[in-house]
Amino acid sequence: MAMIRRRSLSLYYIPLSIFAACLPIFVNCDDNLNRTSSTPINRDLYHSSGDLMEMIKNLVHRHPDKLSMETIEAGNKGYNAEIRVVTYCHRRKDSDDRSKIRILLSFGQHGRELITTELALRILSILSEEQFLPNTNPVSLNSTLDELVIKVVPMENLNGRKLVEEGDLCERRNGRGVDLNRNWSVDWGKKEKDYDPYEENPGTAPFSEPESQIMRKLALSFDPHIWVNVHSGMEALFMPYDHKNTTPDGLPSQRMRRLLEQLNKIHCQKRCMIGSGGGSVGYLAHGTATDYMFNVVRVPMSFTFELACVMHAHNFLH
Repeated sequence: MAMIRRRSLSLYYIPLSIFAACLPIFVNCDDNLNRTSSTPINRDLYHSSGDLMEMIKNLVHRHPDKLSMETIEAGNKGYNAEIRVVTYCHRRKDSDDRSKIRILLSFGQHGRELITTELALRILSILSEEQFLPNTNPVSLNSTLDELVIKVVPMENLNGRKLVEEGDLCERRNGRGVDLNRNWSVDWGKKEKDYDPYEENPGTAPFSEPESQIMRKLALSFDPHIWVNVHSGMEALFMPYDHKNTTPDGLPSQRMRRLLEQLNKIHCQKRCMIGSGGGSVGYLAHGTATDYMFNVVRVPMSFTFELACVMHAHNFLH
């Protein structure tokens, strides 16, 4: 369990602020993907999965002092998946230093949410200093980054992404039809009255899917202080819980909300919805990654960030 008590809240705000500063760049870029659209993927906005992962691979090779990448594979009943994980540390040799703040970021959990993987590329480019945030003091930024180890999953659902690229533009599930953000164990399998079996298939059991198995193992071994699951469909900064219409009790919840309010004010001009996922968007989600991270892995700062404001929230379930 990653502990937060001895760290100032500002130490958590600064790295999340770096991340949040990238969000306004991407707002409204997913407008051409919706349930009724037959519009082809706009390659001026989105890289193919192959091109994007190749760019990230090359980025890692150009910056071996800061970045490393591993490929993790798993399979279940003839279905196989792989996830690439990029690790950033300002001095790579210090990546195992447990005194640093550990951050785990996941993008592309739903295949159709293309813009999230573009954000992953952008963040890695900033971390490697090939791109820069405006109005940021590089000395101060590097001082902050020296305190962090960041693991980035640029594309959690590669198999689902390939289905989208083959023409099923609205596909959110993995390569065998399971919603990876309903496949975790906290309140798994519960179905609301408006349950959509096509959109929200939770799988045959918690962690039935190789992608979820990989992510669980990664989270438990890395033991992050901060988790952010990045989705698209609205402008929102969510904290637990997704499976009930409430936030956790006590100081951890107060810290999370205060931090989100600061991010919303400074980086989103107060446009973003804030609160629990289950209490903010009008529906409950059971078996989500963020609820598992908070309840089971005990990640003290567990979030779901949503970018791009398109259509009604329920049509783009997180």
